[in-house]
Amino acid sequence: MTHAIPVPLPSALVDHHAVDLERKYTDGWGVKVDDVATAPTGEIYALYSVHRHTYGVADDEANPAKAHFGYSLLTRYAPDGTPLATAVSGQSEYLRQDTTLGGPTTGLGKDLWWAKGLCVLPDGTLAATGPGDQTHLVTADLTAVTARHHMPLRSNDDGSRDPFASWISTTPAGRLLCTTGEYGLYNYANLLDNIVSITDQPLTPTSKPTLRALASMEAEPVKHTEANLRPDVLFNGEPVGMDHRPRPSLTEHLTELEKTARQWDWHGAQLGRPAVVREDLFVVPIFGHIYRGGSRGQRFAFVLVSDKGEVVGRLDGMHLHRDSPFTGHCFEIAADAVRERIYHLNRYGLFAWTATGVRAQRLDLEDKRYKLLKHFTLMDCTPAGELILVHRTQHLMLRIPYPASLGNLDQAVEDALRSYTKERTALKRQWQPVNWHWTDSTAPLHRL
Repeated sequence: MTHAIPVPLPSALVDHHAVDLERKYTDGWGVKVDDVATAPTGEIYALYSVHRHTYGVADDEANPAKAHFGYSLLTRYAPDGTPLATAVSGQSEYLRQDTTLGGPTTGLGKDLWWAKGLCVLPDGTLAATGPGDQTHLVTADLTAVTARHHMPLRSNDDGSRDPFASWISTTPAGRLLCTTGEYGLYNYANLLDNIVSITDQPLTPTSKPTLRALASMEAEPVKHTEANLRPDVLFNGEPVGMDHRPRPSLTEHLTELEKTARQWDWHGAQLGRPAVVREDLFVVPIFGHIYRGGSRGQRFAFVLVSDKGEVVGRLDGMHLHRDSPFTGHCFEIAADAVRERIYHLNRYGLFAWTATGVRAQRLDLEDKRYKLLKHFTLMDCTPAGELILVHRTQHLMLRIPYPASLGNLDQAVEDALRSYTKERTALKRQWQPVNWHWTDSTAPLHRL
């Protein structure tokens, strides 16, 4: 099994824009992996972005070697980790870009930072999602965008309104677990994630299913009007909005559950990406307000919600300060819906739970055997039960085989890290990366 997999930049893009791979990110450019998704066939997809802002250069600079740019990238891998193809799409209508590598008004969207989530739908189509309940469908071979759904990020913005979801995950039976936003949350005009929903029909290029609301994070978004109601997000058969949404909200439930907590403790909370534990059970992350001066010790919870909208428990065994995910903003959670396991990685530990919420493992990242995990972000749990992590600065994926039992997770991680370091050394000789930036000229490049 391959444990180390590069996330490459297309050589054509690097050459076209004369990208200086030695340049520090503080000088105005960067590469960031946003999400990874795995198909049942074993193929892996990585969603990431690259941008450059050249200080002191006019916005209308026509020379591609000097111009600002921003691109969304999608790379498809064979099950053994070999890159098969990469799709590139211009990201922003405000950056001057020619159509050589995907024009700014085509492809995955016009907002520089929108594409955050990736999901493989049951028919093999990719769904790329982001803020504003934007959803774009991309063919499995990365050759075309077949559908676009989007919504203005602010309630007073003009523009077409045909949204779907900001996050999507699939259940074993092919249903879609989604989050959608509402205006007026905490008195903001922005569209912020607030509703957890599920579909009973497929999402296709020609049809958008109705979303059945299961839970709301915040109970009473203010300044919500009838104009904000969506006919595709329903609770008890009626559109979610105004004073009509699942109650009690998750923050109300947590306030009641935690006798020492107050409702204000959850003011400004954020809804994370839910994960599928099994066909009828999901885990929903909620994080308290993030402060500029540091948020370690702030409240957070991973709530277990059924497909009937019932709160049936939460993940236990995490200390608010000692195990805080706010350090480094490590809010990701992944679940193995086949074996009913749940995982979370932050700067302090790798955690694993059973479907009942009982903590089965905590690997302390101060232990030298696991310390390397501090540099990784948890991205996915594959249908085969493997964990996929991404190194934040070396742009490598780490694939950890699933252990026969959660009690063997420590040995599985230790063995994977040992193999990863050996494979990384071999990859450096083969790829010759520059400052941990891998470039590829062999995989076909598609312009979206």
